[in-house]
Amino acid sequence: MVVTSTQPQPHAGFDIPKELEDAFIKVSFEEIKNSPKAQNIPGFDPMYSPVVVNASDRRAATEIWAFQELRGLYPNHSIVPSGNLNILGYPYAMFKPISPKQLILNAMFIPLSRRASEKPGYIVEQVTYGTFVVAWDKYEFLLHVIRFPIINYGYVTYSYLLHEGPEEPAHRLILEAGLHDQELHNEIYVFNQGFWRKDPELWHEIQKANWEDIIMKPEYKEEVKKDVYGFFESEQIYKELGIAWKRGMIMWGPPGNGKTITIKAIMKDCDAKGFAPLYVKSFQSYMGEEGSMQMVFDKARQMSPCVLIFEDLDALINDRNRSFFLNQLDGLSNNDGMLCIGTTNHFERLDPGLSERPSRFDRKYLFDNPDWEERKLYSKYWQNKLAANEKISFPDTLVDDIASRTADFSFAYLKEAFVSSLVLLAAGPGKTKDFATTIKETIQSLRRQLEKGRPTLWSRTGTEVTKITVIGSGTIPQAEPDMVERANIAHALGRPFI
Repeated sequence: MVVTSTQPQPHAGFDIPKELEDAFIKVSFEEIKNSPKAQNIPGFDPMYSPVVVNASDRRAATEIWAFQELRGLYPNHSIVPSGNLNILGYPYAMFKPISPKQLILNAMFIPLSRRASEKPGYIVEQVTYGTFVVAWDKYEFLLHVIRFPIINYGYVTYSYLLHEGPEEPAHRLILEAGLHDQELHNEIYVFNQGFWRKDPELWHEIQKANWEDIIMKPEYKEEVKKDVYGFFESEQIYKELGIAWKRGMIMWGPPGNGKTITIKAIMKDCDAKGFAPLYVKSFQSYMGEEGSMQMVFDKARQMSPCVLIFEDLDALINDRNRSFFLNQLDGLSNNDGMLCIGTTNHFERLDPGLSERPSRFDRKYLFDNPDWEERKLYSKYWQNKLAANEKISFPDTLVDDIASRTADFSFAYLKEAFVSSLVLLAAGPGKTKDFATTIKETIQSLRRQLEKGRPTLWSRTGTEVTKITVIGSGTIPQAEPDMVERANIAHALGRPFI
């Protein structure tokens, strides 16, 4: 190793005093780097020291510097750089660090839901710098990973895949890993803050939704299901008729009447049938709402056939973004195989271009407060759920009585009547009140709330917005959008992640 003095280049707008110039030294690893044996020393990573020096220096375009360094270290290797390569998350390749002592890992704690696991969370390690030997198919590669800061942005990670020979095997590995990374593995694509991420928790949540738990008139339920699943089964018919294979639906009505659980059941079934469900949470992002819309529809076109969910459509679409949204919905781009479903509690707030224009959202389903027949169906649903409980008497006469007493109740209010009554019975053992008396009193209490117009937990005043940091004229997320997703994959594979 050679240590030599060097004169630092003055920074733009900043002159280094003469008396400080001798304080700067440059550590050169040329002798090690140029040694023909450097690449083959067991347990030695020849790229480690240059990276450490580079991280301590004023620099720009680190990804280009790293490429040049690697080309000097491995003259017989092809080098394929990538800014979004998730090779370490590919389960069909094997990995081993060249030098564990020269591996820089950032330990992170990932919390878990207390209801989902006995453990509070787990530790995963993110690669800040590391070099790995990769075995895949019949090939062997070197994978260099470098994570470095970008001013006013955060951190980016660059990966370099090296192969002693042509680039074609590396391209094949990247293609296979990329295809695997894009597939959904018990996950749902969710768009928020300008990024798509795969959400396993939402996937598990929608598995709880069943059409049997959705109370509506049988013919109405079948019509909804036919519109959704019939669309995906009718591609050939659309083509024979010479019309675009796309459709839009709006589910509207007062809150608490089954729109969300119906959406969950649709997402669950579409996922099981191979039609990817894509859920849009917000268009607000650092790139602006139009940029977000472009990303949403580009992803939907890529994943087609798919179902694209816009919950609370009236909150997502406004005067600023409406024109661009409508252009994405039925403009020149090919939206074949795309079923768009929007929900709203306030149909009257929707622009006529959305709610009335044919070929956009041409199917509309009202989820209104239940009528007497539907309230009776809901009471029968609970009667069946409680049939095995010998402590609760639930005769048919009570079914009709509940339906009659709950006029103008939403399904959410009906559910609250049953849940609150059962909680009261469970909390007060030994009391003389039976189920019938308890639920009638609960209905009376809910009726008083309804008549006073008090806001309840079922009302919704807007959409949830995650905190973001404002930088310049845009916004930057506080955390990388797919960090938890990649951490979960790494935890499952027992590896660090990029």
